[in-house]
Amino acid sequence: MTTTAGRRATAVLAAAGTLLLAVTAGAQAQVPRPPDRDQRQYGGAQPLAGLRVLMSNDDSMRMARPDASDGKGLYEARRALCAAGADVVVMAPWANQSGAGTSATSGGHLTVQRRAVLPGDYAKDCSGTPSRGAVYGVCKGTSPCGPESASATPADTVRLGLGGGLAAKAGWADGPDLVVSGSNYGPNVASVVNESGTVGAALAAIDEGVPAVALNSSYDPAVTTSLEVADRTYRRTGEFGADFIGRLHRRGLLTTKFVVNVNYPHLAEGRRPRSTAWTSVGTQKVVRSVYRGSGDTFAVGGAICAPGAAECRPETKRDADFTLLQRGHVTVTPVSPDRTFTGSEAARLARYVRTSR
Repeated sequence: MTTTAGRRATAVLAAAGTLLLAVTAGAQAQVPRPPDRDQRQYGGAQPLAGLRVLMSNDDSMRMARPDASDGKGLYEARRALCAAGADVVVMAPWANQSGAGTSATSGGHLTVQRRAVLPGDYAKDCSGTPSRGAVYGVCKGTSPCGPESASATPADTVRLGLGGGLAAKAGWADGPDLVVSGSNYGPNVASVVNESGTVGAALAAIDEGVPAVALNSSYDPAVTTSLEVADRTYRRTGEFGADFIGRLHRRGLLTTKFVVNVNYPHLAEGRRPRSTAWTSVGTQKVVRSVYRGSGDTFAVGGAICAPGAAECRPETKRDADFTLLQRGHVTVTPVSPDRTFTGSEAARLARYVRTSR
């Protein structure tokens, strides 16, 4: 007899397999050219027309840092989605929440504050859409969000948006059709996926029954001392993401079974990705935590794991996301909220648990 769990697993595998066919079909697709401000880049056809998208991230919506690491990826993805015809509303953390994972606020108050002036030249990107591309920051407390305000988490912003925030602020009583998280400052692959607030926001969406895609922009892998995302990588991530989401939308592949986690590689000017690769979340430990103590106080930092380092877990999968990303592929990885390990290595433990008294 087929169990409910079995039927669910079969459905997930079927959705993943169909998505794999779409990825393979578009593997050699070229990166779309930069969007025109009058949204004619698709020759008059807008593949995301009529699609309502809630956007969030874990970098914040402020984009106030000199290197723009606190939101540039979000604004580039917003630009591309609107150019493709989507109606986009942003509800993102007020301040940087990198590493927040799926953490959420369980009590108190959250304040949703609209941003009146957008950074750079992003103000007119969504001006022709029904929602006018409204951008909101979400902080904790009942006071207006300010420089010292505690920020909501990425999962908070999505749950709030779906739980009444969008209905109150944008008039979306039926909610969005899709949640897009990112594009993140840096890749979310291997061990980093567990702590990623970008992926955490997307997982919050599928928990609430809304399909979600997470977008991530990579650093230059050759530079480990100063991690920066090139402007062109943010732009290309957004353009690829909008085009890819359009293809998934047309094929009915936007699913609540898993998050579609997309990582775009750092490439030299004029270079294109080698392909779009279907991957697994890798086992490799990419970043290690570093703690430096002074009395009772410890400074918290991190370092990129050196290949072969004893304190860093090695890669064990052939189709690992980080491995293929470093080789210049766009990686597409299904990330499920179900963290049950199903590999054969668990068989001995399973037998022991079932037979022990």
